[in-house]
Amino acid sequence: MKPSLAKGTRDFSAEEVYRRKFIINILQKNFELFGFQPLETPSFENLSTLTGKYGEEGDRLIFKILNSGDFASKTKDEDWLAKNSQKLISQISEKALRYDLTVPFARYVAMNHGQMTFPFKRYQIQPVWRADRPQKGRFREFYQCDADVVGSVSLWQEIELVQLYLKSFAELKVNVVLHLNNRKILSGLAEFAGISDQLIDFTVALDKLDKIGKEGVVKELLEKKISQDSIDKLDFLFNQSEKALDNLAQLKEKFQGNEIGTAGVEELEFVLTKSFELGISDESLKFDITLARGLDYYTGAIFEVKATGVAMGSIGGGGRYDNLTEVFGVKNIPGIGISFGLDRIYLVMEELGLFPEDSINVVQYLFANYGETESLAAMKVIGQLRTKGISAELYPESAKLKKQFTYAEKKGIPNLVFYGEQEIADGKITVKNLKAGEQIIQTVEEFLD
Repeated sequence: MKPSLAKGTRDFSAEEVYRRKFIINILQKNFELFGFQPLETPSFENLSTLTGKYGEEGDRLIFKILNSGDFASKTKDEDWLAKNSQKLISQISEKALRYDLTVPFARYVAMNHGQMTFPFKRYQIQPVWRADRPQKGRFREFYQCDADVVGSVSLWQEIELVQLYLKSFAELKVNVVLHLNNRKILSGLAEFAGISDQLIDFTVALDKLDKIGKEGVVKELLEKKISQDSIDKLDFLFNQSEKALDNLAQLKEKFQGNEIGTAGVEELEFVLTKSFELGISDESLKFDITLARGLDYYTGAIFEVKATGVAMGSIGGGGRYDNLTEVFGVKNIPGIGISFGLDRIYLVMEELGLFPEDSINVVQYLFANYGETESLAAMKVIGQLRTKGISAELYPESAKLKKQFTYAEKKGIPNLVFYGEQEIADGKITVKNLKAGEQIIQTVEEFLD
């Protein structure tokens, strides 16, 4: 039987690992520049920690882990025979692979808040797992790179995260548009249309506007038993101005007497105005009234980042979740966080040819192998190179030089070093640059300098 990969997973070659590290290093540097500190949590959590935090759709995508031992013997016969998967899950699975990094972080805060200094800023770069249908840019195992702040309701946190996003993508040379909305505006719209009890149905449908268009959204709203009268009230959503602040002014009029909607408009107005005053262009920061993000736990600002010039979904997203730790019995710890989608960022950079050549670390010097005595002398020089932080290796076998040349070329090693019997006797070393085809002879001391 031929070996194969599990669906939605990947192996990473040396080149891919180096490139992924290139992205991670830039993100990590910027996280720390903005005052975030690293945190790591286990790859799996108690199933009860994760369920009920991502909405019905999210709960279905959690990878459950079977209990160890004879798990089947501990199930109820009637549930087993009825093949009732919902009832069986609680009987055969107590653990699950983490679905994201935010809920485990909230669990960590709930467990450790007594020892924390607030506001607490952490970043986390680890893999997560989702039982999703694999497709381009969507995997079942992928990395998230998150930055969160808990313990502050200040809207300056939103502005800092806008800056963190745009600075990081500028350094990666990825042109992006950061879409911004506020969950309170969506709640205000539902109230305005008289469908507050169907807020989730409304936001889930609205979030699909860029994929299914106005007709698709209207069709889905009607299927969810939202009246045509309510849909007509919301028709202005499909005809937005290019000017974010003009759209907010229009909303402010419609939200007169609508407390939650007005609060959302004022919060977003503050974030956008201050961001523009700090020099962020309205080309890279957009108010997107249809942006909903399908997660139940956002309470304020919502972020989504899309790359320009390439067909890819969002490459980052997040928002404010002021009541997330409440589900763990800890109240009044507001939070806000963003996530960078490492795998999608990689695909965008690869498609647009944005990785610099030096993002891949290659061995700089390959020493030709002439036999045992010469190899020992070569290893001494290699050791000195390595103490200087210069990568070098000895070809392992005393093979024909042509074979050693081919090895260096295939591995992209730029310099082949000849340190044979005559060179050792003369105290000299010969270095051939394989790209330029040039060869120089130096003393060992000159070479090491």
